[in-house]
Amino acid sequence: MQLKIMPKKKHLSAGGVPLILFLCQMISALDVPLDLVQPPTITQQSPKDYIIDPRENIVIQCEAKGKPPPSFSWTRNGTHFDIDKDPLVTMKPGSGTLVINIMSEGKAETYEGVYQCTARNERGAAVSNNIVVRPSRSPLWTKERLEPIVLQNGQSLVLPCRPPIGLPPAIIFWMDNSFQRLPQSERVSQGLNGDLYFSNVLPEDTREDYICYARFNHTQTIQQKQPISLKVISVDELNDTIAANLSDTEFYGAKSSKERPPTFLTPEGNESHKEELRGNVLSLECIAEGLPTPIIYWIKEDGMLPANRTFYRNFKKTLQITHVSEADSGNYQCIAKNALGAVHHTISVTVKAAPYWIVAPQNLVLSPGENGTLICRANGNPKPRISWLTNGVPIEIALDDPSRKIDGDTIIFSNVQESSSAVYQCNASNKYGYLLANAFVNVLAEPPRILTSANTLYQVIANRPALLDCAFFGSPMPTIEWFKGTKGSALHEDIYVLHDNGTLEIPVAQKDSTGTYTCVARNKLGMAKNEVHLEIKDPTRIIKQPEYAVVQRGSKVSFECRVKHDHTLIPTIMWLKDNGELPNDERFSTDKDHLVVSDVKDDDGGTYTCTANTTLDSASASAVLRVVAPTPTPAPIYDVPNPPFDLELTNQLDKSVQLTWTPGDDNNSPITKFIIEYEDAMHDAGLWRHQAEVSGTQTTAQLKLSPYVNYSFRVMAENSIGRSMPSEASEQYLTKAAEPDQNPMAVEGLGTEPDNLVITWKPLNGFQSNGPGLQYKVSWRQKDGDDEWTSVVVANVSKYIVSGTPTFVPYLIKVQALNDVGFAPEPAAVMGHSGEDLPMVAPGNVRVSVVNSTLAEVHWDPVPPKSVRGHLQGYRIYYWKTQSSSKRNRRHIEKKILTFQGTKTHGMLPGLQPYSHYALNVRVVNGKGEGPASTDRGFHTPEGVPSAPSSLKIVNPTLDSLTLEWDPPSHPNGILTEYILQYQPINSTHELGPLVDLKIPANKTRWTLKNLNFSTRYKFYFYAQTSVGPGSQITEEAITTVDEGKKAGIPPPDVGAGKAMASRQVDIATQGWFIGLMCAVALLILILLIVCFIRRNKGGKYPVKEKEDAHADPEIQPMKEDDGTFGEYRSFESDAEDHKPLKKGSRTPSDRTVKKEDSDDSLVDYGEGVNGQFNEDGSFIGQYSGKKEKEPAEGNESSEAPSPVNAMNSFV
Repeated sequence: MQLKIMPKKKHLSAGGVPLILFLCQMISALDVPLDLVQPPTITQQSPKDYIIDPRENIVIQCEAKGKPPPSFSWTRNGTHFDIDKDPLVTMKPGSGTLVINIMSEGKAETYEGVYQCTARNERGAAVSNNIVVRPSRSPLWTKERLEPIVLQNGQSLVLPCRPPIGLPPAIIFWMDNSFQRLPQSERVSQGLNGDLYFSNVLPEDTREDYICYARFNHTQTIQQKQPISLKVISVDELNDTIAANLSDTEFYGAKSSKERPPTFLTPEGNESHKEELRGNVLSLECIAEGLPTPIIYWIKEDGMLPANRTFYRNFKKTLQITHVSEADSGNYQCIAKNALGAVHHTISVTVKAAPYWIVAPQNLVLSPGENGTLICRANGNPKPRISWLTNGVPIEIALDDPSRKIDGDTIIFSNVQESSSAVYQCNASNKYGYLLANAFVNVLAEPPRILTSANTLYQVIANRPALLDCAFFGSPMPTIEWFKGTKGSALHEDIYVLHDNGTLEIPVAQKDSTGTYTCVARNKLGMAKNEVHLEIKDPTRIIKQPEYAVVQRGSKVSFECRVKHDHTLIPTIMWLKDNGELPNDERFSTDKDHLVVSDVKDDDGGTYTCTANTTLDSASASAVLRVVAPTPTPAPIYDVPNPPFDLELTNQLDKSVQLTWTPGDDNNSPITKFIIEYEDAMHDAGLWRHQAEVSGTQTTAQLKLSPYVNYSFRVMAENSIGRSMPSEASEQYLTKAAEPDQNPMAVEGLGTEPDNLVITWKPLNGFQSNGPGLQYKVSWRQKDGDDEWTSVVVANVSKYIVSGTPTFVPYLIKVQALNDVGFAPEPAAVMGHSGEDLPMVAPGNVRVSVVNSTLAEVHWDPVPPKSVRGHLQGYRIYYWKTQSSSKRNRRHIEKKILTFQGTKTHGMLPGLQPYSHYALNVRVVNGKGEGPASTDRGFHTPEGVPSAPSSLKIVNPTLDSLTLEWDPPSHPNGILTEYILQYQPINSTHELGPLVDLKIPANKTRWTLKNLNFSTRYKFYFYAQTSVGPGSQITEEAITTVDEGKKAGIPPPDVGAGKAMASRQVDIATQGWFIGLMCAVALLILILLIVCFIRRNKGGKYPVKEKEDAHADPEIQPMKEDDGTFGEYRSFESDAEDHKPLKKGSRTPSDRTVKKEDSDDSLVDYGEGVNGQFNEDGSFIGQYSGKKEKEPAEGNESSEAPSPVNAMNSFV
């Protein structure tokens, strides 16, 4: 049996060179040989926007190929351009390229316009793009008188450039009279419009030659603006100027400049808009003035900045995003900040798109009677309009061709004849541009021909892939067969791979693969064959590798590298040092197998690599050379110093003492410093603390001491090697007691009950007490009253509770330290509050506005401040579904909670179930808890789109029919109106065929499709609709059964007509019995693994589990004052289960995101993670945690990914 190329397969080699060769072969196989009749093809043309140099001749390119060679014509501004009537215009022989001679006479402006080239022969006409020809312009600056600028130090300034409008636009830069670029910084920088911005001016900015230059690259010219003079003066100079010239009595103050918060110089206002095209570079700019100089920050409000495409320019004043797409649309915020404040500006970015190809039309070669299609599919924003032309004429007014039918972006050809040959143009255009593509239909009847050179020799290294080329052409498309040897032995598909371009691949070539291979191409018009030869070579190997060497300086070293290779290949041996060439030094010598280095030097150390190269492969090996000293001499011993000794205390005073010591040996490294430490034997015995450091040349230190401390001292020496061991401790010295010199820190007053005030502080340690008998004097009084201070002296504790206080009243608090000697200095008063109580009043006037099927907005009136009776934390909304409009039987009532911080009086309820009834109430929250609930308010959500059908099964496949069964969507989200079924065939190369749409009544759960093709795989896309629109789709694939009668009568390989026949074999991997068998095997293996794991771990406990049980995380607390977030999102199942704790699995994950199984609505999109917050526009700020009970009647999402067919249809 010989091997035939019938199904299209693409198994690419892993090797780089074979893969590139293979791709080149695929491309060349698409070309029609130039000796065959074919319509014109444009091969080269000038760019759409063609800017010319007015000082040179104009050359407008248009090259094309075809058989017979095409003739060329031009239009200019939509009308015929007769080049014979203009002596300055000529057309290159055998080409359509125009040459306009303006060097001798004429002006470039005369030939400005829109040009289009047409290449025509008897088979059709191809047209070029519209080429807009414009001469470049570099105009001069208009004359203007620039007055000198005088500014006070610290003021802001903008020096305008306003360059002349040229073509293309000029490149702007600022220089001085010496043509030196002016320095720029965060304070001084050039904007995108060319102006020079000063956030604040300094005296060094004074100069008379601020010059703006405009460089026009196309004409290589530079234009210069008049110089601008700037003088920056101080306040004193400004007052002198006013007094001398104006006699003004109002003088500026003595302060030279006043610091101020930032304001934006550009752009103006709080908001602006920017539009950019897809694929371009988006440039956003914010330049601010202020003193000190502001710093610019950038954020994207509704997402992250793309990491690999975001760049900051001009000292972060310009944000650039390369290759922008529609996903980059959104609000970008720049923030200018200095020490006095910050200012924000929001730039709303919209990304539009000129048309871009999804599927560009491709040339089509058909034989008489065959069928085919041309597809032209493009996308853009706005959606581009698709129009067809034939031979340069709109297809609506072109001659009628019965073989073609236009269907939107597709032209369908059937039963074509030679007269059907033509060139078709597809134009996709919107307001931002257009795409124009030529694709010909060439009807030919040609016997096969082999394009690969005969008797080509292929040489391949053993155990590597081999690719044998067989480029071919024919119409109808030939079938390809490969034979090996002169006797025509068959090639089997389990060893070889045949690619659709005719290439034969041997995945692992062996010695027995050597031989002659014959490629045979057949169609109904004839046969062609070609022989190629394959030789398999032995790989190159290094059998004796260079070895690691350690040699003494001045000696000789030799590296050996012995290579084994195929006897027909001649290797080249190359030596490298550290991946570079060997030094150009006669000390390095090489022969066949060795590298010798004489008189080795220190620089010769490194990695030496031997590389053996042949024409087919290479091999390499490396070794390291280490150079050491020839006769090492004993080096001096360097070590840390010996510890100091003989410590002595002198000049002992109440608060100081002098310490003297004798240094130890420095061990050949000078002592750089001494470190002195002390021990307080009375308060912290055994703990040594840092006291002081002195220079390494000192042996005496005067030490400051604290009262009532029993001191001992020790000294350590330090040199460049390290620190010595400590010295022996000095004698002890007890200082006299004194009153405390500081008071407790962290004084706070916070009530734990409605009628108390708990005063806490951080006590002083023993070292800070300065004497015996440490106590504290605690004082308090109401802040807003005239009461006297109430005081009490307590022992050395850290808390005192004041009882009988009014609820939530501000107090002034002081805590003063004292000991047996006296009092510490008078402390400053801090403010606290007595305990909070629950709020008394519920929010009133609760209103609900339904935004859409899943979102509602709630408003309420605030409660009176006095009724809060505590710190107002915010408002909490309880909401629950009372019933669904489509399913009224509910198992339980699930309540959800959202908390809104501060004084907000409105908020958004996200994640609602469409087509459902809800109720809610609002409560005010303080530090103690919640107040009473408001009256329940009900509301109704409108219909939404349904979820995907619950299941889709294909049953009862026959030769030409398939039966579909399905279950309705688990979440209809409204009243279903109908089902939509789309399906299309899939051929053996996984290409999708035409898509068929079918509407099915909503009450059906079964449908039979008839008149299908036998033994054909189909892909189905199925979804439901409500009155709102289509829902998520579910996809499935199935195959009609094989026509057994036809399978038994396969025609002989040399008989056939039209295109290559499609394979009728059924893929075993898609058969139900095979899938079931594989699942059973996998399940059995899984059970065996589980049993082995249990037996291996039997008898021991899992200690980590015990620790988890012993230290289980507590439930999420309702309020955290440290981060300003509070509140929970939890479920209240029923009245009987209101007080059940949340399940362990319901805690919010540690990464502060809400898991998808916990909430289908992912409130992370409405705020900042779990503690996401609503902004002023109503987005929520509360926490969203807890476990949400799954219900079969709720939810609004599908597990199916969007269909690629739907994605493709969106471009039509």
